[in-house]
Amino acid sequence: MRPNVRARNRVISIARMTLIQRYLFRQISLPVLAACGSLAGIGILSQSLDQLEVIVERGQSVWVMLKLTLLAVPQLFAVILPIGLFVGALIALTRLQREQELTAAYASGMSRWQMIAPSARLALIVAGVVLFTNVLVQPWAQQTSRQQAFAIRTDLAALLVEEGRFVQGPNGLTVYVQQIEQNGLLKNMFIYIEDGDQVTTWDATEARFGRVDGQPVLTMKQGSWQQYSSSGVLQQLSFDGYVFPLAQYVSDDARIRYKPADLWMGQLLNPTPALVRDTAPRDELLAEAHARLSSPLYALAAMAMALAAILGGAFSRTGYSFRIAKAAAAFLLVRIVGYAVVAASAWNSWLNLFQYLLPAAATALALRLLFRALKPRRSSSNVVAQLKARFA
Repeated sequence: MRPNVRARNRVISIARMTLIQRYLFRQISLPVLAACGSLAGIGILSQSLDQLEVIVERGQSVWVMLKLTLLAVPQLFAVILPIGLFVGALIALTRLQREQELTAAYASGMSRWQMIAPSARLALIVAGVVLFTNVLVQPWAQQTSRQQAFAIRTDLAALLVEEGRFVQGPNGLTVYVQQIEQNGLLKNMFIYIEDGDQVTTWDATEARFGRVDGQPVLTMKQGSWQQYSSSGVLQQLSFDGYVFPLAQYVSDDARIRYKPADLWMGQLLNPTPALVRDTAPRDELLAEAHARLSSPLYALAAMAMALAAILGGAFSRTGYSFRIAKAAAAFLLVRIVGYAVVAASAWNSWLNLFQYLLPAAATALALRLLFRALKPRRSSSNVVAQLKARFA
């Protein structure tokens, strides 16, 4: 009968530990989500300010600006998520320690590993999100953004026309449009071309940019054509429709040039000679690849430092400001040195090893400080006695 009672008590104890761990996971994850969301909002705001040029100078819609802004966010995740994890974990752990909830969890018989398991699980989830974003989401978003930006730069309507203004193009071309509708239709258009001593003008009620046989053209309707030569001869005619070729006024040989941050992992680790020639040296591509693979380790370092800052010392009723400041300074230093290592790895490929060693060493050091401070408990009764003596 007694073994059955022990087994039942053990099952109840495990269920209690699991319930407490779920509670701790929720209490830590909510501030982490809030911190990451706030940092992501700041990143979106800064990116949107950078993309205002798309509306002001390129005449694009708000949707295009929003699309470019959101596509730039995945590249910031490697920076945002570890910092958000560090800040959110500090907030949550400080509150749990101040309100004696962690002490009560120790009193219930939880071991040191059981105490930090919810935090470690959350750090692993964040590290997985960062790795997934770096490997799959970031290159897709960056290439899509690069293609959208290239389309904007080569947009004939954005290059040659601006509503209510005379726009001077190459080879003596000047274009004026009174109104540009949302569907791309141009109203009351005027074109002036000066070629030596010869002047040619077009005017049309409606016009639209397009392509014929792969070449850029301007299709004009209900207009007239005038040409005045140096000999004093004026030619004029009216037309219902006219296709004006634009190949000589628009450079159509441009192509998209990608940066290392835009490439897939396979391209970074095994680049072709053409890719190295058009993008960056091989060492720089390898540095980018290892930076993507090693950046999730900073999430583990961030959580380990947050745990060491709060649980790596004695309980304090006055707060943990000094310990938090030291942990924040250490995490900031590690992250800055990490960026320096990435930059140095672009010139010396053997330094890529330190991209992994640096966050791993920071994590190991923080865990050593944490476990040195967490003294093993012999039994829950001793902990209860210590609590009674503390609050007596």
